[in-house]
Amino acid sequence: MTIKDIMNGEVHMVMPQDTLEKTLSIMETKKLNGLPVVNENKQLVGFIVKADIYRFLSVTGHYETCPVEWAMSKDVVTAMPEETVKEAAKRLRKHNIIGMPVVDKGRVVGMISLENIVDLFIAKN
Repeated sequence: MTIKDIMNGEVHMVMPQDTLEKTLSIMETKKLNGLPVVNENKQLVGFIVKADIYRFLSVTGHYETCPVEWAMSKDVVTAMPEETVKEAAKRLRKHNIIGMPVVDKGRVVGMISLENIVDLFIAKN
């Protein structure tokens, strides 16, 4: 089984110039822990998680105006649609992360998470 068989194809993304306030609002509304950061061509340029945003909550005035690019991680662990679920699971474990963007030719096409892998395991047993 490959990543494209179980990935979430409905991907919510933000752009580097979006504010942390807007980004956290999307995460809370959609019940997400992280979002890919993309440019205008939907090419991955970073990844932001709630912990990145929480660092800025204690600095007065930063949260409402700080752009995502100030807080995002630029060294993003990714998966490709054609790789196996086992390969992706190993990468998630190795990097101690709960999800990663699925990228095809530089563009974000989905997300794969531990939840997707657990759901697959449950469905097979």
